[in-house]
Amino acid sequence: MIDKPPSRALKVRVKTAKSRTKSSQAWLERQLNDPYVRAAKSEGYRSRAAYKLAEMNEKNRFLKRGQTAVDLGAAPGGWTQVLVERLGDGKVVGVDIQEMEPIAGATLLHLDFMDEKAPAIIKHALNGPVDTVLSDMASPATGHRETDHLRVMALCETALEFAIEILKPGGTFLCKVLRGGTERQLLETLKKRFQKVIHVKPPASRADSAEMYVLAMGFR
Repeated sequence: MIDKPPSRALKVRVKTAKSRTKSSQAWLERQLNDPYVRAAKSEGYRSRAAYKLAEMNEKNRFLKRGQTAVDLGAAPGGWTQVLVERLGDGKVVGVDIQEMEPIAGATLLHLDFMDEKAPAIIKHALNGPVDTVLSDMASPATGHRETDHLRVMALCETALEFAIEILKPGGTFLCKVLRGGTERQLLETLKKRFQKVIHVKPPASRADSAEMYVLAMGFR
Protein backbone atom coordinates (compact mmCIF):
# COMPACT_ATOMS: atom_id res chain seq x y z
CA MET A 1 0.00 0.00 0.00
CA ILE A 2 1.38 3.40 -0.96
CA ASP A 3 1.67 6.30 1.49
CA LYS A 4 1.84 9.07 -1.12
CA PRO A 5 0.60 9.62 -4.70
CA PRO A 6 2.45 7.31 -7.13
CA SER A 7 4.71 8.87 -9.73
CA ARG A 8 3.14 9.85 -13.03
CA ALA A 9 3.91 8.06 -16.26
CA LEU A 10 3.79 9.54 -19.75
CA LYS A 11 0.32 10.84 -20.58
CA VAL A 12 -1.85 8.44 -22.57
CA ARG A 13 -4.13 9.85 -25.25
CA VAL A 14 -7.14 7.91 -26.51
CA LYS A 15 -7.87 7.90 -30.23
CA THR A 16 -11.28 9.20 -31.18
CA ALA A 17 -13.86 6.51 -31.90
CA LYS A 18 -17.18 7.11 -33.64
CA SER A 19 -19.04 5.06 -31.03
CA ARG A 20 -17.50 7.01 -28.14
CA THR A 21 -18.92 10.29 -26.86
CA LYS A 22 -16.62 13.16 -25.85
CA SER A 23 -17.49 12.63 -22.18
CA SER A 24 -16.77 8.89 -22.32
CA GLN A 25 -13.49 9.57 -24.14
CA ALA A 26 -12.50 12.13 -21.48
CA TRP A 27 -13.36 9.63 -18.72
CA LEU A 28 -11.30 6.91 -20.39
CA GLU A 29 -8.30 9.21 -20.78
CA ARG A 30 -8.55 10.23 -17.13
CA GLN A 31 -8.65 6.59 -16.03
CA LEU A 32 -5.67 5.64 -18.17
CA ASN A 33 -3.63 8.58 -16.84
CA ASP A 34 -4.68 8.26 -13.19
CA PRO A 35 -1.67 7.06 -11.13
CA TYR A 36 -3.98 5.60 -8.47
CA VAL A 37 -5.85 3.53 -11.06
CA ARG A 38 -2.53 2.17 -12.34
CA ALA A 39 -1.30 1.49 -8.80
CA ALA A 40 -4.53 -0.31 -7.86
CA LYS A 41 -4.22 -2.54 -10.91
CA SER A 42 -0.57 -3.38 -10.27
CA GLU A 43 -1.02 -3.95 -6.52
CA GLY A 44 -4.20 -6.01 -6.78
CA TYR A 45 -6.74 -3.59 -5.32
CA ARG A 46 -10.23 -3.58 -6.77
CA SER A 47 -10.49 0.20 -6.98
CA ARG A 48 -8.46 3.39 -6.55
CA ALA A 49 -10.69 4.09 -3.53
CA ALA A 50 -8.46 1.72 -1.53
CA TYR A 51 -5.86 4.48 -1.42
CA LYS A 52 -8.36 6.98 0.00
CA LEU A 53 -8.92 4.82 3.08
CA ALA A 54 -5.22 3.98 3.38
CA GLU A 55 -4.28 7.68 3.28
CA MET A 56 -6.92 8.70 5.82
CA ASN A 57 -5.78 5.94 8.17
CA GLU A 58 -2.11 6.77 7.64
CA LYS A 59 -2.77 10.29 8.91
CA ASN A 60 -5.28 9.53 11.67
CA ARG A 61 -4.41 5.95 12.76
CA PHE A 62 -7.91 4.73 13.53
CA LEU A 63 -7.53 1.15 12.23
CA LYS A 64 -5.73 -1.34 14.48
CA ARG A 65 -5.06 -5.06 14.32
CA GLY A 66 -7.68 -7.28 15.91
CA GLN A 67 -10.52 -4.77 15.54
CA THR A 68 -13.97 -5.38 14.07
CA ALA A 69 -15.19 -3.16 11.22
CA VAL A 70 -18.17 -2.90 8.90
CA ASP A 71 -17.82 -1.37 5.42
CA LEU A 72 -21.10 0.05 4.08
CA GLY A 73 -21.24 0.63 0.32
CA ALA A 74 -18.28 -1.70 -0.07
CA ALA A 75 -18.42 -2.63 -3.79
CA PRO A 76 -16.21 -3.36 -5.60
CA GLY A 77 -14.23 -4.02 -2.41
CA GLY A 78 -11.20 -1.70 -2.28
CA TRP A 79 -11.91 -0.46 1.25
CA THR A 80 -12.71 -4.00 2.41
CA GLN A 81 -9.33 -5.18 1.12
CA VAL A 82 -7.55 -2.45 3.09
CA LEU A 83 -9.53 -3.33 6.22
CA VAL A 84 -8.53 -7.00 5.95
CA GLU A 85 -4.87 -5.94 5.65
CA ARG A 86 -4.96 -3.45 8.50
CA LEU A 87 -7.07 -5.46 10.96
CA GLY A 88 -5.21 -8.73 10.51
CA ASP A 89 -6.99 -11.32 12.63
CA GLY A 90 -9.86 -8.91 13.29
CA LYS A 91 -13.33 -9.15 11.73
CA VAL A 92 -14.45 -7.39 8.54
CA VAL A 93 -17.98 -7.29 7.11
CA GLY A 94 -18.61 -5.59 3.76
CA VAL A 95 -22.12 -4.61 2.65
CA ASP A 96 -23.36 -3.47 -0.74
CA ILE A 97 -26.45 -3.55 -2.95
CA GLN A 98 -24.18 -4.87 -5.72
CA GLU A 99 -22.79 -8.38 -5.61
CA MET A 100 -19.05 -8.67 -5.02
CA GLU A 101 -16.50 -11.36 -5.69
CA PRO A 102 -15.33 -12.98 -2.42
CA ILE A 103 -12.49 -11.36 -0.47
CA ALA A 104 -10.42 -13.66 1.72
CA GLY A 105 -10.74 -12.65 5.36
CA ALA A 106 -14.01 -10.74 4.96
CA THR A 107 -17.70 -11.55 5.14
CA LEU A 108 -19.59 -9.94 2.24
CA LEU A 109 -23.32 -9.27 2.38
CA HIS A 110 -25.38 -8.57 -0.75
CA LEU A 111 -27.90 -6.15 0.80
CA ASP A 112 -29.57 -2.80 0.28
CA PHE A 113 -28.49 -1.02 3.48
CA MET A 114 -31.58 1.21 3.28
CA ASP A 115 -33.88 -1.84 3.48
CA GLU A 116 -35.48 -1.98 6.92
CA LYS A 117 -34.37 -5.61 7.36
CA ALA A 118 -30.71 -4.92 6.55
CA PRO A 119 -29.47 -3.69 9.98
CA ALA A 120 -30.60 -6.88 11.73
CA ILE A 121 -28.84 -9.05 9.13
CA ILE A 122 -25.62 -7.03 9.43
CA LYS A 123 -25.73 -7.16 13.26
CA HIS A 124 -26.11 -10.93 13.08
CA ALA A 125 -23.04 -11.19 10.84
CA LEU A 126 -21.02 -8.95 13.16
CA ASN A 127 -22.12 -10.89 16.25
CA GLY A 128 -21.33 -8.06 18.66
CA PRO A 129 -20.24 -4.42 18.93
CA VAL A 130 -17.69 -3.03 16.46
CA ASP A 131 -14.71 -0.70 16.56
CA THR A 132 -15.27 1.03 13.23
CA VAL A 133 -18.19 1.82 10.94
CA LEU A 134 -17.23 3.09 7.49
CA SER A 135 -19.57 4.30 4.77
CA ASP A 136 -18.53 5.12 1.22
CA MET A 137 -22.14 4.87 0.09
CA ALA A 138 -23.37 7.16 -2.68
CA SER A 139 -26.53 7.45 -4.73
CA PRO A 140 -26.52 7.84 -8.54
CA ALA A 141 -25.62 11.43 -9.43
CA THR A 142 -28.42 13.56 -10.87
CA GLY A 143 -26.22 16.47 -11.90
CA HIS A 144 -28.22 18.74 -9.59
CA ARG A 145 -25.84 19.71 -6.78
CA GLU A 146 -28.40 20.27 -4.03
CA THR A 147 -30.28 17.04 -4.80
CA ASP A 148 -27.06 15.00 -4.87
CA HIS A 149 -25.95 16.58 -1.60
CA LEU A 150 -29.23 15.74 0.13
CA ARG A 151 -29.14 12.14 -1.09
CA VAL A 152 -25.60 11.54 0.14
CA MET A 153 -26.37 13.20 3.47
CA ALA A 154 -29.43 10.96 3.92
CA LEU A 155 -27.18 7.92 3.48
CA CYS A 156 -24.67 9.35 5.96
CA GLU A 157 -27.39 10.05 8.53
CA THR A 158 -28.72 6.50 8.25
CA ALA A 159 -25.20 5.10 8.57
CA LEU A 160 -24.63 7.19 11.69
CA GLU A 161 -27.86 5.95 13.29
CA PHE A 162 -26.64 2.42 12.70
CA ALA A 163 -23.15 3.25 14.01
CA ILE A 164 -24.57 4.64 17.25
CA GLU A 165 -26.34 1.31 17.81
CA ILE A 166 -23.31 -0.93 17.31
CA LEU A 167 -20.10 1.01 18.06
CA LYS A 168 -17.95 0.18 21.06
CA PRO A 169 -16.95 3.05 23.39
CA GLY A 170 -14.01 4.82 21.76
CA GLY A 171 -15.07 3.61 18.30
CA THR A 172 -14.74 5.39 14.95
CA PHE A 173 -17.23 6.49 12.28
CA LEU A 174 -16.09 7.48 8.78
CA CYS A 175 -18.59 8.60 6.15
CA LYS A 176 -18.62 10.16 2.70
CA VAL A 177 -20.20 13.62 2.38
CA LEU A 178 -20.09 16.21 -0.40
CA ARG A 179 -18.36 19.57 -0.55
CA GLY A 180 -20.27 22.05 1.56
CA GLY A 181 -19.59 19.89 4.58
CA THR A 182 -21.83 18.04 6.93
CA GLU A 183 -25.32 19.30 7.70
CA ARG A 184 -25.50 21.23 10.96
CA GLN A 185 -27.84 18.82 12.75
CA LEU A 186 -25.72 15.81 11.80
CA LEU A 187 -22.53 17.62 12.81
CA GLU A 188 -24.03 18.51 16.18
CA THR A 189 -24.95 14.86 16.76
CA LEU A 190 -21.43 13.76 15.85
CA LYS A 191 -19.85 16.28 18.22
CA LYS A 192 -22.09 15.11 21.07
CA ARG A 193 -21.36 11.43 20.52
CA PHE A 194 -17.64 11.56 19.57
CA GLN A 195 -14.60 13.18 21.12
CA LYS A 196 -13.10 14.38 17.81
CA VAL A 197 -14.84 15.24 14.53
CA ILE A 198 -12.98 16.43 11.41
CA HIS A 199 -13.51 16.72 7.66
CA VAL A 200 -10.92 14.97 5.49
CA LYS A 201 -10.15 15.00 1.77
CA PRO A 202 -7.39 12.45 1.11
CA PRO A 203 -4.92 13.03 -1.76
CA ALA A 204 -6.41 10.07 -3.66
CA SER A 205 -9.76 11.88 -3.83
CA ARG A 206 -9.71 13.74 -7.14
CA ALA A 207 -9.31 17.50 -6.76
CA ASP A 208 -12.29 18.19 -9.02
CA SER A 209 -14.55 15.85 -7.05
CA ALA A 210 -17.05 17.27 -4.55
CA GLU A 211 -16.57 14.31 -2.24
CA MET A 212 -14.94 14.52 1.15
CA TYR A 213 -15.25 12.53 4.37
CA VAL A 214 -16.32 13.21 7.92
CA LEU A 215 -14.20 11.30 10.44
CA ALA A 216 -15.49 10.96 14.01
CA MET A 217 -13.30 9.27 16.63
CA GLY A 218 -13.77 8.43 20.30
CA PHE A 219 -17.40 7.28 20.44
CA ARG A 220 -19.09 7.93 23.76
